[in-house]
Amino acid sequence: MSAHVEVVSTDLRRVKVKVTPGTYMVDVLHEGCKKLNLQSDKYLLKHKQKTLDLSGPFRTSGLSPGAKLELVQKSSSPSVVSIALDVAGQRYTKKLPSNMALWQVLRQFESSEKNLDITGKAWSKSSNGGQLYHEAPVLNIMGREYSSLEDLQKTLSQCGINSGSIALRVSFRQTEKTLEQAMTEIGTYLKEVEPEQPKKQETKEEEPAPASTTSEGTEATQTLSIEATEPETPAPAPTTTADTAAATAPEQSTSTTTTDLMDIDSPPPSQQQLSPETTTTPQDPLQPTDVFLAPSSSTLAAAQAANLPDSIYEPTIAHAQLRQQQLLARAQNTRLKSDAELAADAAEEAARLARITRVDVKVRFPDQTSAQWVARPEHAGSFLHDAVRAVMAHPDQKFKLVMSGPKAVVVGDDAKLLIASYRFKGRELLNLVWEDGVSDEARAAPFLKGSVASRAHEGSGGSAKPVKKDNSGGMDSETLKRKLGKMFKLPGKK
Repeated sequence: MSAHVEVVSTDLRRVKVKVTPGTYMVDVLHEGCKKLNLQSDKYLLKHKQKTLDLSGPFRTSGLSPGAKLELVQKSSSPSVVSIALDVAGQRYTKKLPSNMALWQVLRQFESSEKNLDITGKAWSKSSNGGQLYHEAPVLNIMGREYSSLEDLQKTLSQCGINSGSIALRVSFRQTEKTLEQAMTEIGTYLKEVEPEQPKKQETKEEEPAPASTTSEGTEATQTLSIEATEPETPAPAPTTTADTAAATAPEQSTSTTTTDLMDIDSPPPSQQQLSPETTTTPQDPLQPTDVFLAPSSSTLAAAQAANLPDSIYEPTIAHAQLRQQQLLARAQNTRLKSDAELAADAAEEAARLARITRVDVKVRFPDQTSAQWVARPEHAGSFLHDAVRAVMAHPDQKFKLVMSGPKAVVVGDDAKLLIASYRFKGRELLNLVWEDGVSDEARAAPFLKGSVASRAHEGSGGSAKPVKKDNSGGMDSETLKRKLGKMFKLPGKK
């Protein structure tokens, strides 16, 4: 007797999956996600707002034929599962994460319990001179057996165990593989599942397996470790010596410049051409590395764009699908980060900021001229204020340096560092705003003093090139209203 259930994805797509009373629910999840082209390890199944147990078969799930099952996203962090392991009538309990492989589960119980041997059991034939053969473990989860090396690589979650408690029964199956051959295959297939094994063998910690197996496993592990470390050991020695010698030189060398240019937040090529000169030649850090003229055109760059066709204002099917996905994503329940995760994110952000060695800071002045400086990790807000006053025609006037975005103000003191506190990265743009009480004479006068203004040139702060238009390029008021109306038109409304 066969029936079917209907699996509904988060974007409301539906597929039918055939089931029998013995079909396991985890297989229903895999089949549904396969038809929907989704990754099954990222979803769970729900029926009427109740999360289903995926480890059991369909007949024990309480579902009726034709039931509608909803795909819901699984939490990115693994949950804790209470496991009761039954080995030859003896029961052992442990709490383990759901992303742990079955082989790791067995190894965890072996390492915590004395005289418990699951993965290295052996048996011998009386007529074969004492030759040892492998006795493979067989895991039984809700009536389903997992015995092959591929099966033991699956995680608890892939077997349908995501939370709660579960009983695992272990039996043993005699094989015709010698114990040495079996251990070699296990080391080949499960080396990624059990990364701690080479470390134990290097420290010569003996496993409860026979001596012949341990010696062979050690030799194989030592061979792999030698092959992995051979290409790494000879190369770094001369490079490290050269870099150390260059770093201890009294004057800055080209290696220092290369380190600055190879930083994660390195400036673009146009700025990299200036960095060697700035880095190698000693100069006052308060002097700007570049000065830009004000735009020569009074027309905004956005207004100089060519006429665009009406079709770009009309939403497409791709826009509608993207909007639907965004709405569905917002409707999903999301788990708030724990204190430990927040602390880890803060530590990661602080480490990334600590790796930044330089930042290009550009300050735009009220008369639309601008200047650029190089900020180092030790520079605070007072450095930027002193640098701006060094190029002002009226350095006695008060001003504020406003960052883009949330409109934070860079205070002129030594309490906050530009990179560590204000989180400057790569290139930053600040706007200088006059404080209340500044005289009209200072506001109307050129901002830069003569010696600095003579170095200014058109660049990134210059004007955009005007776009050539023909006589028919102008738009009357009716055309403008029609284009704006199409931009804000709602779907389904004519």
